[in-house]
Formats: sequence, C-alpha cells, structure tokens
Amino acid sequence: QVQLVESGGGLVQAGGSLRLSCAASELTSSSDTMAWFRQAPGKEREFVAAISWRASNTYYADSVKGRFTISRDNAKNMVYLQMNSLKPEDTAVYYCAARYGSSSERVETYDYWGQGTQVTVSS
Repeated sequence: QVQLVESGGGLVQAGGSLRLSCAASELTSSSDTMAWFRQAPGKEREFVAAISWRASNTYYADSVKGRFTISRDNAKNMVYLQMNSLKPEDTAVYYCAARYGSSSERVETYDYWGQGTQVTVSS
C-alpha cells in the first residue's frame, strides 16, 4: 500500500510562488501516474496536474498551464508541484494522488491519496 504525505503549503501573496512536495512510501512501476488535485471550500476536488512514471508525459488543467510544473524523482520517491504566479483562486487544499495506469483527470480513478496541504493566496 502506497502512503503519501504532502508538505510545502502555506500563505503567500498573489504573484508569489510555492513548491509542494509529496513523499511516497514507495514508488514502483505499478504506481504509474502521480498527480496533484485541489479542493477549495464548498467546491469539488479538481484535477491540477499529473505525470507519468518516466516523467515523459505531463498533463495540466487549463487553469494552471504555464504557471505550475509537476515533476518527480523516482529515486527519492518524491513528486513535486512548483506553483508560480499564484492567484487567489488557487487557494485550496492540495492533495497528492497515485494510480495504477495511465494519466487520468478523474478523482475516482486514483487509488491512493495523501491528507492534503493548505495553500492560501492572499490578494
């Protein structure tokens, strides 16, 4: 069973940057896709970004394209989300997730979840 622990959240002003980290208990080829989702108060959890096992493929929600970058270090069992040019609408709890198989934007297709880290962007 893969365990995921997020870190790196916090309070930042609009236009600032944060780097989220996700530590996995293990990352194997079975955990083919790693992803970040977010959930704002009163809203459904939504897809942010995903990355394939070999990091050869990355996927982003339109709302974060050009501002966020997902990466992974399989040797360290780590996944990262670099967030630049942050906006108040990026405020949410950010979750790391893992699934067996190719990338997906659907919450229900992910097998493992972290507990989340809060990101707050002030205007």
